[in-house]
Amino acid sequence: MTSAKPVRTRFAPSPTGFLHLGGARTALFSWAFARHNKGVFVLRIEDTDVERSTDAAVQAILDSMEWLGMQPDEGPFYQMKRLDRYAEVLKDMLAAGTAYHCYSTPEEVEAMREAARAKGEKPRYDGTWRPEPGKVLPPIPEGRKPVIRFKNPQSGVTAWDDMVKGPVSFDNSELDDLIIARPDGTPTYNFCVVVDDWDMGMTHVIRGDDHVNNTPRQINILKALGAEVPQYGHVPMILGPDGLKLSKRHGAVNVMDYDDQGYLPEAMVNYLARLGWSHGDAELFGREEFVEWFDTRHLSKSPSQWDPKKLNWVNAHHIKGMDNAELARRVAPRIAKRGGDASRADLPEIIGLFKDRAETLEQLADDAMLFCGPFQPAPAELVAQHLTPAAREALAGFAAAAAGTEWTREALSALIKAQLAERGLKMPQLAIPLRVAVAGRAQTPAVDAVLALLGKDAVLERLAKLPA
Repeated sequence: MTSAKPVRTRFAPSPTGFLHLGGARTALFSWAFARHNKGVFVLRIEDTDVERSTDAAVQAILDSMEWLGMQPDEGPFYQMKRLDRYAEVLKDMLAAGTAYHCYSTPEEVEAMREAARAKGEKPRYDGTWRPEPGKVLPPIPEGRKPVIRFKNPQSGVTAWDDMVKGPVSFDNSELDDLIIARPDGTPTYNFCVVVDDWDMGMTHVIRGDDHVNNTPRQINILKALGAEVPQYGHVPMILGPDGLKLSKRHGAVNVMDYDDQGYLPEAMVNYLARLGWSHGDAELFGREEFVEWFDTRHLSKSPSQWDPKKLNWVNAHHIKGMDNAELARRVAPRIAKRGGDASRADLPEIIGLFKDRAETLEQLADDAMLFCGPFQPAPAELVAQHLTPAAREALAGFAAAAAGTEWTREALSALIKAQLAERGLKMPQLAIPLRVAVAGRAQTPAVDAVLALLGKDAVLERLAKLPA
């Protein structure tokens, strides 16, 4: 779904906390729509909630978007730096009669709402200060600072063809004359959004469906300004596994927590994209394919459900398909955090041993500590179970033969086979004691590969110092 004008989309978070998963998915859809249509993706920081907005939250949003690979083409723009522009538009609207000063106090407005409820009507501001031809307005209370309200149409319908929901309409008679500036002159959310979308030339607005009730108000303000109305698409929310709104009780909802937990941004983009959008039966894809395939016709009208097991499956797939050297680059800092030294061994080779069984980079880092961290001898129960007198005899024979062997995986594999044949043993009877003796654990990837990567000196030293 495109327009004649070049596509311009935006993501406009409020910096009152970290970027949560729902916001990240909305940003992803807006970004992909712009990329698919060779348009422009704009980042706007809606920071007019001064009490709750923080620089740390702004940085958290920027970090999350960079991690996900959703760099904006323009921005970030900050609403607090555009206050002069908002004041200019407010002045023009007052002059044009599309906005007016209202001197009703919050308590008076609440009384109006209570009176409407008592009559069985929708609670709302009753238009006391709305100027109309022939209407006499009350005297202005001395010393009272007014709000500015938008003069909303009182008849007709505001409708749009939503890119996700289809046709949506609201009777204008149901809409209040909303406040667009507070008594101190600061503009309100719905007004700032309209001016920003107008000034920034937004052609398409994709956002959460919690904004549906804001849309008719914003459309009416845009029309009052003579501005072009963008196409809107409202995406349903993400639910937790229990069917309730996704929240901290379901685990991490902060995007960067998933970086800490060892998820690949490529996998997170893949998984978030499939939460509410589809391309045939495709479950696994990269950023480029997503951008190539993305359209709004296949955005779901129903809420999506967060599934941690599915995310792990997607992440494991992307780990398995990633180049070992690139994976090693990403795992190395995690090894360092564990006190390991990634330079002690061939990290890409180590990653290659473990990646087919790993669901996260954290798991890979844990596995890699076998080679990059200090040796952790096997616990006593494993020693008692596997280092029997017969096993110790086999290990001594292996160590003697290994001392003169070329230290390659191929040579070690041949040596193990020769030792099995010579002693009449099956593979587990030698391989498991070897693992316990030199790796401190009963299960590892292929034992010849483990021995090769540990190095000759370390293996022979550990075999010479078997625990009693």
